[in-house]
Amino acid sequence: MPGGRSRLRGRPRDGAAAAEGNVLIYLDYQATTPLAPEALEAMLPWLGGPEGAGFANPHSPYRAGRGAAAAIEVARDRVAALLPPGGRVIFTGSATEALNLAIFGVRPRQIAVSAIEHAAVLDTARASGAAVEVIPVDGEGLVDPHISIAAGTDLVAVMQVNNEIGTIQPVAALAETAHQAGALFLCDAVQGAGKIDPPQGADMIALSAHKLYGPKGIGALWLRDGLEIAPLIHGGGQEQGLRSGTLSPALCAGFGAAAALAIAGRVADAAHVETLWTRARALLADWTLNGSAEQRWHGNLNLRKPGLDVARLMSELREVAFSAGSACASGSGRPSHVLRAIGLDDASAKSSIRLGFGRYTEASELEDACALITAAVAAQGALT
Repeated sequence: MPGGRSRLRGRPRDGAAAAEGNVLIYLDYQATTPLAPEALEAMLPWLGGPEGAGFANPHSPYRAGRGAAAAIEVARDRVAALLPPGGRVIFTGSATEALNLAIFGVRPRQIAVSAIEHAAVLDTARASGAAVEVIPVDGEGLVDPHISIAAGTDLVAVMQVNNEIGTIQPVAALAETAHQAGALFLCDAVQGAGKIDPPQGADMIALSAHKLYGPKGIGALWLRDGLEIAPLIHGGGQEQGLRSGTLSPALCAGFGAAAALAIAGRVADAAHVETLWTRARALLADWTLNGSAEQRWHGNLNLRKPGLDVARLMSELREVAFSAGSACASGSGRPSHVLRAIGLDDASAKSSIRLGFGRYTEASELEDACALITAAVAAQGALT
């Protein structure tokens, strides 16, 4: 049986795995990405103990505080470089918080959201008290850029890259359609940031550090210049009065370093992902792809096979970390709302898996994982 080498620095899954010499092959990059060594290095000075000044509150006026604040501003500029010009970056605790800040901050009366949005958009839209219109997608998982927006809509939300099937939406055209209807446009760019061109024409853009090789616990909301929204979290008035609370210089520095690394290595990262995509598609050629093959981030491979027992497959392949859909909805037992939206029935949706790979995935471990998956699927067929 092939054995994979973990890109989680070779740590064994558990004690039994350590005894057997097995390690984890990580193929769930849509759920989270490994922390880049450069991001960790940038964080360490700001995690210091009492012998150093890195622990200082960045909102304090003395020298150590000003130093921490300066590190945050360097990070802010680095994150802003991922995004269009003409806006400002507000640091948040996550992309979910950023999306909540955006939606509640504009106080909409009527919202239009795509049918394949992340729960952070769908659930927040419903919780906002606004009327919610769901925009359909076609069988490829794409929104029609010329969709009719209902009169009275004041906010349209469509993500840049879908987290389950990887489809890339025509966000620039959709933003124009929203503006023509008199609405603001919000884009969840969590899966696309640092990998593809930033969404153009948006009024608000949400990001997450840990989806681009940065630390967990920090996200950002980009606001177009001139756009004013209401705060979600009240208190000391930090983050330009929009997000009270003491910022972590370490998390900000890690986010900034990851953003700078993504920009510097974007071409190489994309070429590596394309090689992995081509290899995985060849090895799993008898599976059916969910979503468009062309209008898609190729680090996301969502496939289905009729009759597959995905829960059993995941249980048997403990040496491979992959997913049956969004990490946020795992364990619910419900069919994916994204796969349902592209026209799959419950059985087809429940026979789908998602493989995610990126910068630190080795071709050899992806090949090993595909071999393990193929063997386990064949064993299922032999027993049915």
